[in-house]
Amino acid sequence: MGGGREARLSSIAAEAVKKLLPASAHDDLGRLCPWADRIKFRYRWSSDLHFVNTPDDVCSYNYTRDCKGRNGAKGRCLTGAINNYTTQLLSYRDKKPRYNLTEALLFLSHFLGDIHQPLHVGFASDMGGNRIKVTWFNTRRVLHHVWDTDVIKRDEGGFNPSNVDQANGQIKLMHGRPGGDQKTCPNMYAESIKAACQWAYKGVHPGSVLKDEYYETRLPIVEMRLAQAGIRLAATLNRIFT
Repeated sequence: MGGGREARLSSIAAEAVKKLLPASAHDDLGRLCPWADRIKFRYRWSSDLHFVNTPDDVCSYNYTRDCKGRNGAKGRCLTGAINNYTTQLLSYRDKKPRYNLTEALLFLSHFLGDIHQPLHVGFASDMGGNRIKVTWFNTRRVLHHVWDTDVIKRDEGGFNPSNVDQANGQIKLMHGRPGGDQKTCPNMYAESIKAACQWAYKGVHPGSVLKDEYYETRLPIVEMRLAQAGIRLAATLNRIFT
């Protein structure tokens, strides 16, 4: 799997993932992590599952208040989807699973990445930065795209692997393991809204020109969140399959 996740999977979890992946993945879950973005144009119902909208400037997340679809349906948001697909994958050992577990794995893997991108848990009025038009160096962008793609693409040196160890330590300090018999803890992972307030939105308004200072101060946040996502995905899959 991409992003170093394979090194943190137990042998049992790695074998389960291998069995669920289609042949086109070549045993690499990372190759299919973008699948959920592509399929949402066919699975229109899944579009609400990629984000959580929170009240503007509150800088906190509350499942009861915030986890709902655009039509108001409760539980139809990113954190609800993570809970749902985790539950589906727990039926892996059933003789006749009721769910498409390959799709459940692909959705869960993607959504655990999404929830670590700060603007996937953003303000409702701007749709997580999708309505904030900025200039990224010399290119017109929306702020959401800057955080989804542009910051890490501009990192010519590539991802800093030391952030994995740093993220691992921070996760332990933040009690990043679910309590009891929980297999994942998306409500805690929605800490992204705090990063959104402190880093993504801070100092930005429609028409802002974002250059070196913004990039250099935000890159460590993006790298840390990527590292946290990989560690937490591996930990979640280990708890599901082991």
